[in-house]
Amino acid sequence: MFRPVFKIVAPLALLLVFNLAALPAQAQAQAQGLPLQQGLPSLAPMLKIATPAVVNIAVTAKAEMQNPLLQDPFFRRFFDVPDEPQERETQAVGSGVIVDAAKGYILTNNHVVDQAETIKVSLVDRREFEAKLIGKDPDTDIALLQIKADDLKALTMADSDKLEVGDFVVAIGSPFDLRTTVTSGIVSGLGRQGMGAGYQDFIQTDASINPGNSGGALVNLRGELVGIPSQILSRSGGNIGIGFAIPANLAKLVMNQLIQYGSIERGRIGIGGQDLDPALAKAFGLTTTRGAVINQILPGSPAEKAGLKSEDIVLKVNGREISSFQQLRNIVGLMRIGEKVDLDILRNGKPKTVTVVIGKSADVAAATAEGGSDTSGSKLHPALAGASFTAIDEATAKRLRTGGILVKEVTPGSASAHAGLRPDDVILSVNRQPVTTIDQFSKLAGPKASELLLHIQRGTGALFLIIR
Repeated sequence: MFRPVFKIVAPLALLLVFNLAALPAQAQAQAQGLPLQQGLPSLAPMLKIATPAVVNIAVTAKAEMQNPLLQDPFFRRFFDVPDEPQERETQAVGSGVIVDAAKGYILTNNHVVDQAETIKVSLVDRREFEAKLIGKDPDTDIALLQIKADDLKALTMADSDKLEVGDFVVAIGSPFDLRTTVTSGIVSGLGRQGMGAGYQDFIQTDASINPGNSGGALVNLRGELVGIPSQILSRSGGNIGIGFAIPANLAKLVMNQLIQYGSIERGRIGIGGQDLDPALAKAFGLTTTRGAVINQILPGSPAEKAGLKSEDIVLKVNGREISSFQQLRNIVGLMRIGEKVDLDILRNGKPKTVTVVIGKSADVAAATAEGGSDTSGSKLHPALAGASFTAIDEATAKRLRTGGILVKEVTPGSASAHAGLRPDDVILSVNRQPVTTIDQFSKLAGPKASELLLHIQRGTGALFLIIR
């Protein structure tokens, strides 16, 4: 009697468990706007709309042969090898995404088409076209192509600033030349930097990205373009779940300039800065940690002419909130020279809007501080032990266009070295109070101070350093 009951109950139990497990996924799918097929969540309806906009890109280029024998003059003479550099044809594949069906514009990565002699675009319906390179920008790794074709499908570009960590995303591309491959995951991080030179504000995702995915599409569950896959973090060259995509908003800014001008001319306002992290926010008496601290104003720069000052906290650029100095740099760097930018700042805790005209970067000559009488770090904050300081004399201050306290020496391994001080640093202020004499410095940076906020000029740059 037991076995028949078990045979009846077990399938019912399994069915009950299955249904209960499906309910949260179903509810989550509906909350995310994911369509259902036969009562189950599915990406298929969205992908039928999105995948026709993602293309395969095949590139041919010529590269100089690197065979060491060909560099040997004796070998070249003996085998009568011509002196001209020997070239070989190379081929590469990548992906792209159509963003304007009427005009045939396709976004991809700069590194996909860099040095390309011919660019061939293949659509999902197997049509092939020769592509024209409209322009490229190595600093953001964005390139814009154009094809002449009818019946193209384009992706809508979403507002990538609205992305949040945990949002579902799908990567579409041609990894390892496997065309129209789809992988899914979530947004693992936002505002990622430090993956090389250039303008960086990457979306991190665990949606599988592999060689060949570069330049394709990272879409949300509505099938909107939120990013352009660009890099992966890997020791082997394969995917380990850490991929990076260029935000759609940044790609759109670059695209618009490439369409209008064919190239990117970087704008500058002449400031240095750093992120407003929790420690700096506390030192400035702020509750917010979103923004950027200006730590340097270049002489003669648009920022100086507009009245910006060191210690200004930039909260918004043209009404758009920023979370880092890199984001500020990205926005300004993609504006044209002569345009105006409105910066919403906090100065001594009071809000203020400053309008700056975008200009070219100013060169600031490096200078070495010198002169004055010195004092020992032993009478100062314990974290300054091991360093010696001197006031900058009037002649040097005039040459540097600033006064301050020169860090003459820093003993390796000392407390001051661990705190981050370096020889030839110029301390401009202590706890936001300007210092030009040793007496001022000693009073503000005395041994009873619990924490010091030092504004430091280092070479042609500047930074804020918190010492505890």
